[in-house]
Amino acid sequence: MAKAIGLGGVFVRARDPKALYAWYEAHLGLKPNGGCFIFPAKEQQAYTVVSFFTRDDAYWPTQQPAMLNFQVDDLDAVLDALIAAGISVDAKREDTEYGRFGWFNDPEGNRAELWQPPA
Repeated sequence: MAKAIGLGGVFVRARDPKALYAWYEAHLGLKPNGGCFIFPAKEQQAYTVVSFFTRDDAYWPTQQPAMLNFQVDDLDAVLDALIAAGISVDAKREDTEYGRFGWFNDPEGNRAELWQPPA
């Protein structure tokens, strides 16, 4: 049987896409490329996850239909830089067998997750 072999993209609606691209570039170092962010395979540190949650699961705000998760190379440094920039960052940082996790809200109010894969 033919099968899917990876995640091809994530598509998110935004009130002001240009401003949101600029914000993510300024705060996460993501460079827009032709109307999207591209993560080269050679830069990926771990697998990509697709996970389904029930509509009432409180892992992220239930009024938000999806949550982005970005791989980072240094969770503490990225979160500390976001805090220094005055960005809303959840004080909780979680260490698990799957790696380290932290959360922030972008300027459109979307909760996003940062993930530092295990060494």
